[in-house]
Amino acid sequence: MVRCSSVLDILLISLASLLGICILIWMVRVRPRKPQNDGEWNSDCEFLTTTTTDGNIITFRNVRDFFWRTTRDRDEAWADEVVVDVEELKDIWFMVDHFHSIHGMAHTYLTFEFNDGTCLSFSFEARRRVKQRYHPWTGLWRNFELYLLVGFEHDLTGLRTNARGNKDYMFRAITPPGKDKDMLRRLANKANQLAEKPEWYHSFLTTCNTSIVRMVNRVTPGRVPFLWRNFLPGYTPRAALKLGLIEDWGGLEGTLEKARIDEVAQQWDGKGSYSAMLREHLPPSTVQEK
Repeated sequence: MVRCSSVLDILLISLASLLGICILIWMVRVRPRKPQNDGEWNSDCEFLTTTTTDGNIITFRNVRDFFWRTTRDRDEAWADEVVVDVEELKDIWFMVDHFHSIHGMAHTYLTFEFNDGTCLSFSFEARRRVKQRYHPWTGLWRNFELYLLVGFEHDLTGLRTNARGNKDYMFRAITPPGKDKDMLRRLANKANQLAEKPEWYHSFLTTCNTSIVRMVNRVTPGRVPFLWRNFLPGYTPRAALKLGLIEDWGGLEGTLEKARIDEVAQQWDGKGSYSAMLREHLPPSTVQEK
């Protein structure tokens, strides 16, 4: 009994020492770091999107427009200006990209579809410098700035479905009346805020999905409750369906089956509209009015 107590005491002392060392490292080496917008960035996150708003018209500058054949073979371009009319917003799509064998590890982002066929995607990501690779562990220690990537759907989704060959899902979002437009405006403002005052990305607290949840709750307070699934994006469709955040296309299994787009997307040869091709295989809206 005495020996067990001694071992337990040693274990507790060791854990306390380890915790103390971690706190010391955080206070001395990590906490003083300041996020920056200046740097030698990877070409896929080289530019920051900024916006100007004039009534219902929003102009996005530096919109990514890559064409991906593989992750290494790509045509790089950035659109100087993309102009959209908020009143022409048709749908918001919630995207889930399964990039890892662990189901919960996934990337989520939003795509805004307009009546003229324009589809802009908004993805919160870790901004990487040249030769810097993302890893969840390093993302805990202020190594990456938070990056709001704004790009065309054929770029952001095409990268995942075609160049990477990931399993991807596309769900039509349900929003209270007018809140879809508010979300677009808020994302436009967020792009400007990050351009003026950079923030840290955090692998647990400030990720792709937690950033979306935070934005949704600012537009509609309390819309998304605190859930463990918020931190494991691969499981978000179940919660989103239960909360009425996405359209129900036949229960969870039916919705997942109809929402899967990667196999369809891989038929795209780069000609015609990638976005229109995807939507030919998706159910029409089940909601009469937003």
